[in-house]
Amino acid sequence: MRYRRDDTKGGTWFFTVNLAERDKNTLVDEIDTLREVMGKVKQRHPFKIDAMVVLPDHIHAIWTLPVNDDDYPTRWGLIKSGFSRKMPKLECINKSRIKKGERGIWQRRYWEHLIRDGQDYERHINYIHYNPVKHGYVKKPVDWPYSSIHKFISEQILDVGWTCNEEDMDIKEFGECV
Repeated sequence: MRYRRDDTKGGTWFFTVNLAERDKNTLVDEIDTLREVMGKVKQRHPFKIDAMVVLPDHIHAIWTLPVNDDDYPTRWGLIKSGFSRKMPKLECINKSRIKKGERGIWQRRYWEHLIRDGQDYERHINYIHYNPVKHGYVKKPVDWPYSSIHKFISEQILDVGWTCNEEDMDIKEFGECV
């Protein structure tokens, strides 16, 4: 059975992509590898990263795809497989993954949400930038080094002291498990 995804061409999407082993720090430990792989995928399959945060075990991102393009699954597949190929084989790999020739670094699926309007876009950007605080990694969003908040601050879109109200965020809407 094929998983049904929205096929809006040129859309703007919010994603949550998780490691299979949620207790690992692989993404921040290997941030340079992740950046390298994402850069190569962006060169071959262009897209705009509107906002992004990389946490130890998951990524939240908002991408805008080119006008006649809806193929974010290929992009995520290339990022996940390219990153996995560069990692030593230390993870647990179950029989199902072995049978399919897969590694056990990433969860197979990811959460995607088509951004519907300006308010939806702003809420998801706020969620991305506040996420390191929500998880207890830092006290202020600006203190997390692997976040697009620094670009938003340098472009004077956000103030260096920006924060948001956690109660305004319904966690189920962002594809994250508590």
